[in-house]
Amino acid sequence: MDKRTLGRDLEVSAIGLGCMGMSQSYGPNPGSRQEMIALIREAVERGVTFFDTAEVYGPFRNERLVGEALAPVREQVVIATKFGFAFDAEGRQAGLSSRPEHVRQAADGSLQRLGVDVIDLYYQHRVDPQVPIEDVAGAVKGLIQDGKVRHFGMSEAAAGTIRRAHAVQPVTAVQSEYSLWWRRPEQEVLPVLAELGIGFVPYSPLGKGFLTGTVDAATAFDRTDIRASIPRFTAEARKANQALVDLLGAIARYKGATPAQIALAWLLARQPWIVPIPGTRRPERLAENIAAAHVELTADDLERVDAAAAKIDIQGARYPENLERMTGL
Repeated sequence: MDKRTLGRDLEVSAIGLGCMGMSQSYGPNPGSRQEMIALIREAVERGVTFFDTAEVYGPFRNERLVGEALAPVREQVVIATKFGFAFDAEGRQAGLSSRPEHVRQAADGSLQRLGVDVIDLYYQHRVDPQVPIEDVAGAVKGLIQDGKVRHFGMSEAAAGTIRRAHAVQPVTAVQSEYSLWWRRPEQEVLPVLAELGIGFVPYSPLGKGFLTGTVDAATAFDRTDIRASIPRFTAEARKANQALVDLLGAIARYKGATPAQIALAWLLARQPWIVPIPGTRRPERLAENIAAAHVELTADDLERVDAAAAKIDIQGARYPENLERMTGL
């Protein structure tokens, strides 16, 4: 697979693998641990070198899974994980915490669970409004100086916050949701990243599965599936938003691809420093997503997609209000 560079010098595969869904969020049956380890290793064999996890996924289980899966090929891959949440005595998520002392403790925990000596890319998962971002960046800078972290990242941060953090410790990558049905980063974040030379890592690049064409108004979600609580995934919203999937389907037929591949190829064509991280639990979806790196969209293709998409009024919020309040700070 082609490589791309995040920030100044972090080289990764053009498409990464988001590993969260292997441990949580998308229903009760993520597959066995060994099946997920095999899937991660198959991704490596297919050329993926960029893997995304976080301490809060599980919590903690996903880091252990990713660490075990990648241990035999540690020197060939880039592992990204995240800090920024507090946990109670039972290990349950309990609000935000990016206090410098907590950041250092979180890094030590992630290093142990991943079974690595250094974290390649360490994101602040969500901005903590109680802690100046300069203090957070300073804490990660200290971890970099100590050899525990290689690169600093931020997730769902506002443009001004990114700029302030970058002035203390250069930010290598920003991770935020971005796809044909969630384009808010284009307004302020992407221009700042272009100015500062920071890479961009879109999560949910396939709209949590909706843009693949495998979800429609009749799809039923288990109560353990995060989509059951997302306004954009009500039956009414899915019906209204089907026009976007139909658009992707039309382009896909023309290009000899799938709707998912067109959605990923659209992201790859936006900027050479954009690296999407679609997640999956299924080998066939993994192969499909990776093949998107070879789907070329011309300038005319992109203009056609953008013009058609601009006429579609996407219905429904991307998050429940309590989760949306944690973004864009």
